[in-house]
Amino acid sequence: MMKLAACQYAIELIEGWDDYLRHLTRLVEEATAQGAELLLMPEYAGLVLAGQLDAATRSDLHGSIAGIQPLIPRWLELCEALARKHRIVFQPGSAPVLDPDGQYRNRAWLFGPDGLIGHQDKQIMTRFEREQWGIAAGIDGLKAFETDLGTLGILICYDNEFPMLGRKLADLGVDLVLAPSCTDTLAGSYRVRIGAQARALENQYAVLSSPTAGTAPWSPAMDENRGRAALYVPSDYGMPPSGIVAESPSDTVEQTSWLIVEVDLADVARLRTEGQVATRRDWPEQFAR
Repeated sequence: MMKLAACQYAIELIEGWDDYLRHLTRLVEEATAQGAELLLMPEYAGLVLAGQLDAATRSDLHGSIAGIQPLIPRWLELCEALARKHRIVFQPGSAPVLDPDGQYRNRAWLFGPDGLIGHQDKQIMTRFEREQWGIAAGIDGLKAFETDLGTLGILICYDNEFPMLGRKLADLGVDLVLAPSCTDTLAGSYRVRIGAQARALENQYAVLSSPTAGTAPWSPAMDENRGRAALYVPSDYGMPPSGIVAESPSDTVEQTSWLIVEVDLADVARLRTEGQVATRRDWPEQFAR
């Protein structure tokens, strides 16, 4: 059995680097003290760094994105140090990153006990990201990350709503999909949840979801947030009939919390050959109808 931690993240106003360092260190220590081997934080968790900007800059949609760019390397160094210290796999959420081509991309990094494993860019942008924020789609495609805990993939928020992206990760041999999300309405959170559960069902793998939750009036990008942390699996032998192994009790919070859950990925993988259904095997048949 492997113990996972999915963060239901309240977007706090943290105005200094030292305070942020203590904040993230404390969160990681809370999860690892409960035995978590893999920690997942939500989409745009890195935007909490904007709290360190002056009030005018952090309250400006585009100014906040540009303003955090000098802070991102230091943030990544901290995330890597925490993964090394606690010997964990750590996906600290995502942040908008300015690439050399002049485009911002929504990027999620993955760290392990030996340092940086790699990164995954969001593939398909929401209307808000495209039309208001100017975030561009990733150009490197989807990746599989080999870790001591299994083969991992990352689908960032909206990407969970597209079946062929989930299937691509199945083709790459992924056992567990990490699904960091940031949605401002209950409808948005359900879209991600329904997509994540569908991907787990279709591809017979597990999906771990970490959302932002609560309100952050200081941030024009993340002022309202709804979502539940959860672990989803196929509805089949040995799994919960609902496909929900665990889920946060509420879709909004005032304080950040961790959902700690255990799963045996070998049991999930075994469903591909011994389950009541064989959705992963039978996937190609639908295109011949």
